[in-house]
Amino acid sequence: MLTLEFKAYGKPKQLAHIDEAIRTAQFIQNKCLRFWLDNPGVTKYDLNKYTAILAKEFPFAANLNSTARQSAAERCGSAITRFFKNCKQKIPGKKGFPKFKKTTRSVEFKQSGWKLSENRKRITFTDKNRIGSLKLKGTRDLHFYSLDQIKRVRLLKKADGYYVQFCIKVNREESVEATGKSIGLDVGLKEFYTDSNGISEKNPRFFRQGEQDIKRLQRRVSRRVKGSNNRRKARQRLGRRHLKISRQRQDFVVKLARCVIQSNDCVVYEDLRIKNMVRNHCLAKSINDASWYQFRLWLEYFAQVFGKITIAVAPNGTSQDCSRCGTIVKKSLSTRTHVCRCGCELDRDHNAAINILQKGMGTVGHTGTNGEKPLNASGEMTSTLVGAILSEQVAS
Repeated sequence: MLTLEFKAYGKPKQLAHIDEAIRTAQFIQNKCLRFWLDNPGVTKYDLNKYTAILAKEFPFAANLNSTARQSAAERCGSAITRFFKNCKQKIPGKKGFPKFKKTTRSVEFKQSGWKLSENRKRITFTDKNRIGSLKLKGTRDLHFYSLDQIKRVRLLKKADGYYVQFCIKVNREESVEATGKSIGLDVGLKEFYTDSNGISEKNPRFFRQGEQDIKRLQRRVSRRVKGSNNRRKARQRLGRRHLKISRQRQDFVVKLARCVIQSNDCVVYEDLRIKNMVRNHCLAKSINDASWYQFRLWLEYFAQVFGKITIAVAPNGTSQDCSRCGTIVKKSLSTRTHVCRCGCELDRDHNAAINILQKGMGTVGHTGTNGEKPLNASGEMTSTLVGAILSEQVAS
């Protein structure tokens, strides 16, 4: 599934109707959650049927397209399913019990309730919410895809305006020449990552760079009177600054992940549990600023696009073991150089990256590609599922 995003432009009255549609979707989602709490055992099909009852009971809910009401119910159903899945898998800590939404920023339509213009530069919403026609501005061309391929259309409100996202069903595959190289990556806070060849990528620290601006804007928000226009404007400035940082992170990890995948046939990295790592309050801000998890997601995505292999290995002992002789050399976080009695002296992250690569190669044996899909030595598909344990990385 490919998601294309366009900036939407309309009159103030149209933007107010978009806000109304978003609030209606939030209302339906909360009503579905209340229906589930009052009637244990209801299924997602029951929630979809309940949206029709809500449309008859509340006139403003009837103004929203029926597929948008169903999408709101599906969001509630997804939260319920995720909660039961976490309980079944006995995930430690909170299981994510569904909560009522206080704020929602999007409303989603399926394949009805909207219409694209012939030049694909405008979109018209045809339900009774009176949103009307919106101008689309973006760098991507929708003419490459047929209308049947567009499965979802999402209206999204961000700090700098309104956006329209098109979820397009397409199998993206690109072919590149095999390089015959395998690489291990050790992510860190000093350097974003260090590979098994000793090459490091600088950690940009986007949040740290903009932290002073954020603090200044937060002080301005706190000084304004609640409910005033000046406070609303100050909140918008603060939101735009946070949005800029998130876009900088995404742009950085997307370009870096694509470069790493195109340059290597096999990429091995640590299967880190970021949720557990951020419990350290001294490092939580820096870990979140590094966006390791987002980098991993894009690595796995581009691996599927270019037909390469990605392997996630357990991080146990990768920093303490010697990459030459395997001897355990205890080191604290402040010790940045690995020195072993066998004569091996390397940077701590470089040594860990070599251990990660060796661990990955020991898991699947000799690796390679057949030009189409990633295979291991036995001819089995190699999984790139996030969170998969080592024994699940290779599935028939």
